[in-house]
Order: sequence, then structure tokens, then C-alpha cells
Amino acid sequence: MAAPIVVGIDIGTTKICTIVARVEQDGRVRVLGVGVEPSQGVRKGTVVDINAATRAIGHSIDKAERSSGLEIASALVSLAGAHVTSNNNIGAVGIANRVISHDDVGRALEVARAVAIPHNREVIHVIQRGFIVDGQDGIAIPVGMHGFRLEAQVHIITAAASVVDNLRQCVAESNVGVSQFVLNPLASAEAVLTPTEREMGVVVCDIGGGTTDMAIFVEGDVQHTSVLGVGGNHVTSDIAHGLRLPFSQAEEIKLRYGHALPVEIDPAETFAVKAVGAAEAIDINRHEMSQIIEARMEEVFTLLHEEIGRTGYAELLPAGVVLTGGSSAIKGLPELASRVLGMPVRIGQPEKLTGIVDKLQSPAYATSVGLLKWAVLMNEVSPNTASQNGHGPQKNIDWKEMLRRFLP
Repeated sequence: MAAPIVVGIDIGTTKICTIVARVEQDGRVRVLGVGVEPSQGVRKGTVVDINAATRAIGHSIDKAERSSGLEIASALVSLAGAHVTSNNNIGAVGIANRVISHDDVGRALEVARAVAIPHNREVIHVIQRGFIVDGQDGIAIPVGMHGFRLEAQVHIITAAASVVDNLRQCVAESNVGVSQFVLNPLASAEAVLTPTEREMGVVVCDIGGGTTDMAIFVEGDVQHTSVLGVGGNHVTSDIAHGLRLPFSQAEEIKLRYGHALPVEIDPAETFAVKAVGAAEAIDINRHEMSQIIEARMEEVFTLLHEEIGRTGYAELLPAGVVLTGGSSAIKGLPELASRVLGMPVRIGQPEKLTGIVDKLQSPAYATSVGLLKWAVLMNEVSPNTASQNGHGPQKNIDWKEMLRRFLP
């Protein structure tokens, strides 16, 4: 029996990354091919130039196919942007036989997800948050329990239908079907969070180029998701304007010399940069650049702090915040975030990978790797090549774990 193949396509403002992996017998994924392409035609998670976006996505897919030697037929695709919204809902059903069955759970979940959705919105996720049996809450798996009334608590995430359709079309132009869209912070969480952090209460914060995406986990379940319309490109733009450099050059020095804490930098420290078209190199004051970075990132974390405060979960997050995404690699960022947020902060990156993983063990690829782990968890395995046709289930998925965290 051929090993199942899973594919994830992370479509971001800065880069597009396609990863092809094989699911091993123990459930781990072995990366077979990677295709990274600079993003074009995508801004803050939204397609603004469908032709440019289609070309960039196509190039990323081609690179992944060439490096893996496999033809991609379908993939999980990341989703972000200010158009994404979420809300919580409850669905209640009566229990006829006094003992809760799988069918009862399914009926309760169906009632919970049956909310009025505007015609211009599309449901992306319906995530289980817990169950209530005869008024007793905090129940993760109700099957087999006695009761008269079962209530299912769910977190529903929707997105603008037009944005989703545009992304789907861009991917389809490369003859690749979208098996499921996955919200960025939920995918990143699969790659960087530990089970202990999920249970304790934690925020995963994915700082991308155009947006900052966050998800709150309490007692193992997703309680809140949100997308902030500011990201690493705003920092780069600030540096470009403040130091009068081209955007591409500002991005390069941000990653190489950037620091979020000016107090850690010698005010006299400089580095040489040759601006595009300039005859001679110019000296850039690193302390001054650090002040620019601190100001913008402080704004980002202030917005995050306000969003956490609005949810009512601020006191239920002893595990703090896990930062990921390309911009989280800026030196000094965890310390700045901890100062603003008033809680512990660490950088999260994919680990325990096998195969072609040299560049993937970085916060910038947390969403990309998370898509693969999401595919394994959700059993979203499809025959991506002709040689894969007819394969059986790759392993025995723990349905209790799958039900506890994500709905099919």
C-alpha cells in the first residue's frame, strides 16, 4: 500500500510556499518537496491582481512538484485577511434514549452550525469548543454519558466569499483543487503549540507580512480567533521611509540588522548600505533603525493586547503568547512583546520534521508546516498522484481527539 501524500499551500503577502509530504506509519510527515516563490498580487490576505497571484502560485506549485517528483492534484490552502470574522454559537438537542450517541453529537453540532450566514460570506471552520449535558459544562467527549439535553458549543469562522473564490480560482489555474481552507493561526498552532500550552491557555500570534493573526486556546479548545490588519511589511515600510531606502533593501536590513529593543543597541553603531543607484555606500545608524522597529511593533502588540482584553480570556492564559511568522524572527521581539502584553512570550517554530527541512525549521514556515499536520489530523488525504490511487487510511486517527478539537 502506497504511503499517503499531503500538500499544503501557504499563500501570504510576502511569500507563497508549497510543501509536499508523505505520511509515515507513525503519523509523522516526511517532507518530499518544497516550492517557495515571492508573493505577487496578494495584499493582506486578499488577491488584488488575480493574474499575478495565479503566476506566483503556479511557480510555487511547479517548484514543489519538481523537487518532489510528484504531481499535485489537491492541497490544503492557508487563509488570512481582515475579511475573516468569527463568532461563538450553541446548538441544543434532546436525548431520546438517555445515553448520548455519536448521532446525538452530530445532531447537536449541526444545530450549532445552523446560523444565518449572509450570502456574501462562506463558512471556513466550525470548531468544537465543548459540550454541556443537562447544564453541566466543560465536557470534552459526551458520547456514552447519560442525559436528557445535549448542547454543543462551537466557534464559527467565516470569510468573504469573493476573496475565497478568487484564491480558489488562482490555485485551480494550476490544476490543483482546494480540499480545505485553513485559517493561518490555526495552521500555525498545529506546528508550534504543545498540548500542555493548549490546556493551560495560550495565544498563538502569527506575524505575517500583511496581517497579524491570532488564536486563543483554553482547555485545549479554540475560544477566539482574529486577524489584525498590520504586519511585518508595515515595519519595512517605516524603515524605508525613515531611512530613505527602497522597500526591498529595507526588508533586507530589517532581517539582518533589525532589533526591537533600542536599549540593547549602541547608539554609535552603524552599518554600510549602498542604496540602489547611489555611487557610494551610506552609513545607517542601527540604534535609529531599532527605534523605528520598536515603535511599530509596540503598536502591533498594543492592538493584540486590546483584542485579548475584549475576549475576556486575559486572565486564563498562563502559558502566555507564542509568536510565529516571518516577522517574529526580529531580535528582541519576545522581550518587547512580553513588556507590552504583560505575559510570557516565546518564539515558536516547526520541529521534529524529517526529509527536506533545512529552510522549514523557522517561524516563517509555521503555517506551511501546520497545513500538513492539519491534513494528517483531519484525515484530509487524497490521491495526489496516479501512483497513490487506491490507498487506504494512513493510520488509525484518534476520533476523540479529532472531535475534541476540530469538526470535519
